[in-house]
Amino acid sequence: MELIQVTKEMYATAKRIDKATRTIYTLASAKAETEKVYRIELATEIIKLREQGVQATLIPDIARGNTAFLRFERDLARDVYNSANTALKALQTSASLLQTISRYHEVL
Repeated sequence: MELIQVTKEMYATAKRIDKATRTIYTLASAKAETEKVYRIELATEIIKLREQGVQATLIPDIARGNTAFLRFERDLARDVYNSANTALKALQTSASLLQTISRYHEVL
């Protein structure tokens, strides 16, 4: 691999890391927001079921069932965030590899 090509790859990878970092911030915010919405709705559902006189042992299961879509959204946001974080780590590893190749070229 030519040194010029390595340098171009390093620059491109640095730009991708910068973009990924900003994206992860947005995804983290979405993750937190979906968690908040789910928990508020779950609590509201539990209170509503208690007021309706539903048997206490059934309330948690029924409430979770009634808020299943919000839980799905929460879990999806969490998994998308985790995937993006893993991709960022892969980009950082790639950048490290390119730096090693660059140093090797400097020695030659």
